Amino acid sequence: MKKDIHPKDYKEVLFIDNSNGAEFIIASTVHTTEKAKAKNGKEYPLYRLEVSSASHPFYTGNEKSLDTAGRAEKFKARVAKAKAGKK
Repeated sequence: MKKDIHPKDYKEVLFIDNSNGAEFIIASTVHTTEKAKAKNGKEYPLYRLEVSSASHPFYTGNEKSLDTAGRAEKFKARVAKAKAGKK
């Protein structure tokens, strides 16, 4: 393994999921300008996430199945309507 390629500035960072407010405190090298207090009362550098394992449908089990047959039929109807409009 190569020497001196890994960062040395790890610090505990508070990650907050914007979609559901879930908090994670993880050692990270991410650079932030914000600070916030975690639920444990300590102040940490803050990094906001759009999606995390607490909100992603794959991890939460709230996956939505799409009606692919209905979508294909709707698409074909739009194409037929467009072709008819051009004539």
